[in-house]
Amino acid sequence: MMNRSIDFLYDVKLEVSVVLGSTRMLIRDLLSLDAGSIVELNKLAGESLDVIVNDKVIARGEAVVINDKFGVRLTEVISPNERALQLRDS
Repeated sequence: MMNRSIDFLYDVKLEVSVVLGSTRMLIRDLLSLDAGSIVELNKLAGESLDVIVNDKVIARGEAVVINDKFGVRLTEVISPNERALQLRDS
């Protein structure tokens, strides 16, 4: 039986996004946005941020500042097996 090692995948780079929130807007409202406009999102202040890879939530966390840059402190992470399955299915 052939060894089905996936070790070679460990060096593949993936785009990781942290989503603050989202909203739906009418085109007319979108076109009227300009500097200073405020867009209300679907999450409450202080609510967990979603960490997304390949359109799949793999973790949740809270915003932090590290050396003048934003980061995310993970508070919940799905298991490695679940993450691998989600990435495979995308």
